[in-house]
Amino acid sequence: MSASPGPGDPIVQFALPFESFEPEFVRHPRARRYIVSVRHDGSVRVTIPRGGSKREAREFAEDQRGWIERQRLRMEARRAVVPPGADPDVERTERARAARELPERLFDLARAHGLVVSRVSVRNQRWRWGSCSKGGHICLNWRLVRMPAWVRDYVMIHELMHLKRLDHSPRFWKLVEAACPDYQRARQWLRDCGAFGPGSSYPIGT
Repeated sequence: MSASPGPGDPIVQFALPFESFEPEFVRHPRARRYIVSVRHDGSVRVTIPRGGSKREAREFAEDQRGWIERQRLRMEARRAVVPPGADPDVERTERARAARELPERLFDLARAHGLVVSRVSVRNQRWRWGSCSKGGHICLNWRLVRMPAWVRDYVMIHELMHLKRLDHSPRFWKLVEAACPDYQRARQWLRDCGAFGPGSSYPIGT
């Protein structure tokens, strides 16, 4: 799918995407402008025109992150809930466990940091681990139950800190670091182990 974001597109929640997100940059001598396209598997391609640079292409892709997220969400709605080859009984058990455990842990962390969450949802998100809306509604990916607890806590703290700052500015990351000093290690775990995607079996930890 390829298009330019339109002014009428809806505003989406501020999300924590999978850390494995990295566009593919392709030069095209006939291209007259930078073009972002999202494939059916959710991967992103950025076309670089003649005379363009990879740095500008990366900046352009970052500017279109909201549009990219919307395209991914639309594709997510069209995909099957259970990936091919997955054991539906095991997944049902995991999702039931997620519905019980994730909101409880999120509220515990919110209380510990003096924050108020208006609502928690546990969803089958394919392109992000969690999201936080301006109104304090936090959505969590049910697959967080497959992760080590310290990584899961980082994802939740990340979303909770968006209740203070709804961006990814240096000030936001300082809030995350103050609440989760080991957050860089958790981010690295997501890059190394979370890159296999939502259909994979994540290492189980404590």
